[in-house]
Amino acid sequence: MIDGIKNFFNQMIAPAASSPEAASQHALHVATAALLLEMMRMDNSVTAAETATVAGALQTRFDLTAQEVGTLLALAAEEARQATDYFQFTSLINKNFSREQKIQVVEYLWQVAFADGHLDAHEQHFMRKIADLLYISHADYVAAKQRARQQV
Repeated sequence: MIDGIKNFFNQMIAPAASSPEAASQHALHVATAALLLEMMRMDNSVTAAETATVAGALQTRFDLTAQEVGTLLALAAEEARQATDYFQFTSLINKNFSREQKIQVVEYLWQVAFADGHLDAHEQHFMRKIADLLYISHADYVAAKQRARQQV
């Protein structure tokens, strides 16, 4: 696992240090993955369906391989563990994503919430908080929820 993280860092993150734009993209990947991981853990039960949904969302959103997703999730888990709030993640998303891309992130979060077949009150609260931090309108929030519910 440690070797995998080192390889990911050497191949993906270290070269990005020379380019502020690439470094920003890597931080954005970690921020998005951290929010998805937080949603997965929100109901104190992590299922295989939730894990697969998170991995699929990251592969789709950022065009990553399964190995890259695994390494990204390890980095994101560490970032989430050290985080004191969600603003550090949502501020990166707000700066770098369009309105449509932010709505897509909200939809991914809903997909994770619905993946285990049960929508917990803590998951709903987390969604409302993140949607507010991403400046998502209530109409877009509800529409993303409906689309996610239909996909699961």
